[in-house]
Amino acid sequence: MAWAPDYVTDTQLKSFVRIDDTDDDAEIAFAITAASRAIDRSTNRQFGQADTAVERFYTAEWDCDRGRWVIEIDDLMTTTGLLIDYDVDDDETYSASIDDYRLQPVNAAAESRPWTRIVVHPNSTNKPSTGENRTRVTAQFGWTSVPTTIKQACLLQASRFLARREAPFGVAGSPDLGSEVRLLAKLDPDVAVMVGPYRRWWAAA
Repeated sequence: MAWAPDYVTDTQLKSFVRIDDTDDDAEIAFAITAASRAIDRSTNRQFGQADTAVERFYTAEWDCDRGRWVIEIDDLMTTTGLLIDYDVDDDETYSASIDDYRLQPVNAAAESRPWTRIVVHPNSTNKPSTGENRTRVTAQFGWTSVPTTIKQACLLQASRFLARREAPFGVAGSPDLGSEVRLLAKLDPDVAVMVGPYRRWWAAA
């Protein structure tokens, strides 16, 4: 699975909106991608996974309450290939490895949710330095699978985008029949309810 993929397939959306031909395939593909990215923006995260371990850079912060260094990271659901090291001299050479740490939230794996922070244990041989982006984390970031709720939200939002083709002024349905619906420039209200529990609030830098 790629980083920031489409969350449903063309076939799934066509079944959802009951389309059984290929005439709208291009528009369907566009709608799926647009809906997937709209969900990403709303949740402040994405639900794909890097194909291999990649390097990313973060700023470690001292947590006075914990008395430990904390590193907020992108979503992570596997420790395969995980390495954490930092730049001691601020020369873009990451030579000091952090060898004792905890991934949090503690119960994330049991709840099929990602870890979002690294807490450095006092027993670590090395500890992070202050300074922006001086901690390097190598990992296969992302979600191991797309949550079912996110797939359903994507189907609903993509179908709404498709309906927009027939509503050039942002209004679908008929006012005479009482079926008028205004297609607002935001997530469908039901989609917003679905993705709300997945929204990530990043700590201030």
